[in-house]
Amino acid sequence: MKADITPQEYEAFQAFLQDACGILLGDNKQYLVKSRLRRILEEQRMSGLGELLESFRRPGSSGLRELVIDAMTTNETLWFRDSHPFRILSDQLLPELAERKSMAPVRIWSSACSTGQEPYSIAMIVEEYRRLRPGKLRDLRITATDISKSVLEVARRGEYEMIAIGRGLSPERQRAFFKPSANGGWQISPQIRGMVEFKELNLLDRYMLGKFDVVFCRNVLIYFSADLKRDILTRIHATLNPGGYLILGSSESLNGLQDLYEMVQCHPGIIYRKK
Repeated sequence: MKADITPQEYEAFQAFLQDACGILLGDNKQYLVKSRLRRILEEQRMSGLGELLESFRRPGSSGLRELVIDAMTTNETLWFRDSHPFRILSDQLLPELAERKSMAPVRIWSSACSTGQEPYSIAMIVEEYRRLRPGKLRDLRITATDISKSVLEVARRGEYEMIAIGRGLSPERQRAFFKPSANGGWQISPQIRGMVEFKELNLLDRYMLGKFDVVFCRNVLIYFSADLKRDILTRIHATLNPGGYLILGSSESLNGLQDLYEMVQCHPGIIYRKK
């Protein structure tokens, strides 16, 4: 990529990204665009962002558009990120659901799952709960979605390098739920992997996923405009079963949606219950 991105090129790329996936790219993120698109531009033998944007107007450019969206939306993630949402799930939500829905299926949605750490962390919490309480929550399924095809491929494989395993996963859980793989990495157990179904989904599109008891929508709303946040949270509300719960990231909140959700203080942490 050429050294500089012109203001016009950057503004056009901001508009493309927001239209394609809702992400609001800040005015000072030129460095991020350069670093994330460098490999694509080299492989396509393009001189810079202007040529890339021009190529989007040509027929048959959908594959390249997907590659660019993939590069701009893929983020680093951790096992048991922020810890308290998983403690709340284990100590409060799973016992409530086991009592309230003793004979009914329980469904959980991880709505921006990246390479699988969040939904697999949820599955580990569920399995630990089950081991302590045999017979409870036997019919529980986790749906995990992301806009990126490449991260979903990684998530479905459930195989991680040691550097990824070390990001938030305790040695005890590594021993309990992973085995060394032939490639030198670590493979998640079939039991945990089998709890999770991965699907491609753009949060701006229609949700054809069914109903859920708990939705994790963490650390993704920060990338959207206020109007899109409200739209997404309103549509998530429609996917929740009566009394279902929404779990947001620690820096995210529900501004102006008090008619749809009520706040639940968990000390530490806040979650939201469907009204």
